[in-house]
Amino acid sequence: TFDDGPIPEMTPWVLDVLDHYGIKATFFLVGDNVRKHPREFEMIKERGHRLGNHTFNHIRGFEWLTKSYLANTDKANALIGTDLFRPPHGWMKIMQYRVLRHCGFRVVMWDVVTRDYSRRLTADDVLHNVKRYTRPGSIITFHDSLKSIDKLKHALPEALQWLAQEGYEFKVFD
Repeated sequence: TFDDGPIPEMTPWVLDVLDHYGIKATFFLVGDNVRKHPREFEMIKERGHRLGNHTFNHIRGFEWLTKSYLANTDKANALIGTDLFRPPHGWMKIMQYRVLRHCGFRVVMWDVVTRDYSRRLTADDVLHNVKRYTRPGSIITFHDSLKSIDKLKHALPEALQWLAQEGYEFKVFD
């Protein structure tokens, strides 16, 4: 999975890498990025990838009233149109979770976060996180964001190649 896009500096490159390996992924999109970068959003859809909602402004659930959090999510979904949701930073209030589920969203988390956004890690560290923590059924999260560009350019192709060599299959959410 990929979080935080789409952005013109990264998303097209990610799509090309996925095409090279014949992989479809799920993109958890920030609504404001979809608004600002409709061309990249259309590229994701045209290439057959799955869409997920990551709020309109990448907001932290614990810092917002449930009503405001849901309004931000709905604003994003007016552009994205999906039943998948991932809370930014992996946190939200239990009531936010319950209401989102009641409204038909499937909340999707992860078990391997590559930390490709971290200034403290190198590209090799990101690749090591994939190799060390991935297990059958894992949901791996990369980021098509400005913070991850330098690391992702090396780590993503290497990780995909390694995962394929290890016999892993790549799937999107139903």
